[in-house]
Amino acid sequence: MKYISILGSTGSIGTQTLDVVREHSDKITVAAISGNKNIELLKEQIIEFNPDICCVMDENNALALKKMLPSHIKTEIVSRMEGLIAVAEYDKSEIIVTAVSGMIGLKPTAAAIKKGKTIALANKETLVTGGKYIMDLSKKHNAAILPVDSEHSAIFQCLMANEKEAVNKIILTASGGPFRGKDEQYLKNVTVKDALKHPSWSMGRKITIDSATLMNKGLEVIEAKFLFNIEPGQIEVVVHPQSIVHSGVEFKDHSTIAQLGLPDMRVPIQFALFYPHRMENSNKSLSLFDIGTLTFEKPDLITFKCLSLAFEALKSGGTMPAVLNASNELCVKLFLDKKISFLDIGNINERVMLSHTPSEIDSIETILQAEEFAKQTIKKLL
Repeated sequence: MKYISILGSTGSIGTQTLDVVREHSDKITVAAISGNKNIELLKEQIIEFNPDICCVMDENNALALKKMLPSHIKTEIVSRMEGLIAVAEYDKSEIIVTAVSGMIGLKPTAAAIKKGKTIALANKETLVTGGKYIMDLSKKHNAAILPVDSEHSAIFQCLMANEKEAVNKIILTASGGPFRGKDEQYLKNVTVKDALKHPSWSMGRKITIDSATLMNKGLEVIEAKFLFNIEPGQIEVVVHPQSIVHSGVEFKDHSTIAQLGLPDMRVPIQFALFYPHRMENSNKSLSLFDIGTLTFEKPDLITFKCLSLAFEALKSGGTMPAVLNASNELCVKLFLDKKISFLDIGNINERVMLSHTPSEIDSIETILQAEEFAKQTIKKLL
């Protein structure tokens, strides 16, 4: 029996992780969970899975959840960042699924690493902002980091039978989002509703907007650099609208291995939870006859500048990726709140990067300072 903690159990990755738990309930037990606003769903999850501890980030929501639970439920309800770290560090849990969105996942993930936990990483911001610092921390505490993102899981699987030194390049696939093939003139007038219509994946609002701007792929480029210890020049982004080839690796003999499957996040989640073993499941099998055609295109780095900004952030190094990530988080929120336009996201991110001089990361505090720099810079720009 494996005991797991889920940071962000009410989100897209969190709920799909619980689907995997339901299918393998004889092998996995949920020991701890966390959420924030959706306390009605948290209540249902607590009643079904009976975790020992649950964190609700908002203290008032935590108090409300306590009152909603039946009297026989003994789950401890905690709140705020201290509670989130308690869920991440929970002694009984062996695997921590980091399914929260944004930089809020940084501190609890680092705390779990220091406890030697296995990290099933779905919170890409941890490596985007922490990079080498987080990877060095994981080596120091012998904490495995297993990717949950479908693209990084695909790369991880392609690398399993080969040495890292044999890698020529990584091929990171992207669906292209809802605006694939559109020009800048078209993008001037897109709405929040338009941007939230992802053609392939069901994801949270923030990640869906990132997919529309191609920032999500940019963040994955940064994550891949640190996760697989390769150079930015060895990462090639390919637009693949069918989302069947999840990513691949070309080796120095020019042989390319790719991982294919239907777009279903439960597959990479299950792989991370049971690694190195593969388990049967009830998911639909891929039929290449039904798919028929697979197509591949170069990304438009001019219209979708967020992707090129990610490569630039990697080139600058240090705190620059953290600044880009923090700037983008705030810009996406402003766009969802209808305070800036879709194209403003990339333009503001670029201006914030131009005003930042990167420094080396030697602590979590350095990363948080970079986040604050981005927030204050955007306030001045607006």
